Amino acid sequence: MITGANGLLGQHLVKELKEAGYAILATGKGEDRLPSLGGTGTYRYSSLDIADKTAVEATMSREKPDVVIHAAAVTQLDECELDQDRCFSVNVGGTSNIIVAAENHAGHLVYLSTDFVFDGERGNYAEDDPLNPVSWYGFTKVRAETTVGAAKIPWAIVRTCLVYGNTLQGTRSNIITWVKEKLENKERIKVVSDQVRTPTYVADLAKGIRLIVGKRAQGIFHISGKDTLTPYEIALKTADFFSLDKSLIEKVDASVFSQPGKRPPRTGLLIGKARKELGFEPLGFEEGLKTMWG
Repeated sequence: MITGANGLLGQHLVKELKEAGYAILATGKGEDRLPSLGGTGTYRYSSLDIADKTAVEATMSREKPDVVIHAAAVTQLDECELDQDRCFSVNVGGTSNIIVAAENHAGHLVYLSTDFVFDGERGNYAEDDPLNPVSWYGFTKVRAETTVGAAKIPWAIVRTCLVYGNTLQGTRSNIITWVKEKLENKERIKVVSDQVRTPTYVADLAKGIRLIVGKRAQGIFHISGKDTLTPYEIALKTADFFSLDKSLIEKVDASVFSQPGKRPPRTGLLIGKARKELGFEPLGFEEGLKTMWG
């Protein structure tokens, strides 16, 4: 069972796990965004609002999934800051609903978290580094992680960082598609150079989660890309890849932008544990671009 199956990661999870031979119940808000998979016998879709405790219990009790991958969340940082009640209701309350139902009806829970649980003062974070979020979004993910950690069934927490890639159906903007679109339209863009991330190709993230599911792995795992880059460096590499005009990219620092949600300056995740325990090996950033647009 996958929550948030209509999102960028959710769609790639469906593809990755279906190709690995798993039977999938995909859930999300609204209509199925991968209708072409319907009727195959190994893929079904059910609309589900994770903030609706009764609906979550009904779905889980009916399906009794072996594994629940909980990827649904409000992930837009500024949106969370501006509507804290909704963000908390979905990210914390919805996660609690999933956990309670999973404890009664499932065998293993995999929860998707974020590098924004860290304050970004140091960077290159390991799984056991102290959590200190600087945004409401990060706070809700820490609260949800704490709840998952107390679950009465085997669990894994997956933290990831700056996910990029193409949706299989529909569209969702990310830093790559944003830079590409702006430069193709000959628009000048400002991109920060004082934030550090380990950008993650979405198919690599889906692969890492599939490895966790296959091994029934437990604990916290950092699943991200292996290259440490600033958004400005990402923009330059994107421009180079598509042979677009780099002179349209202006190098700035975060103080230029007035945004409701504070961004941690230096995150980036160490993936040594995932490499050792799961056999996870991600693509480099340029390789991810080639695969994304190949």
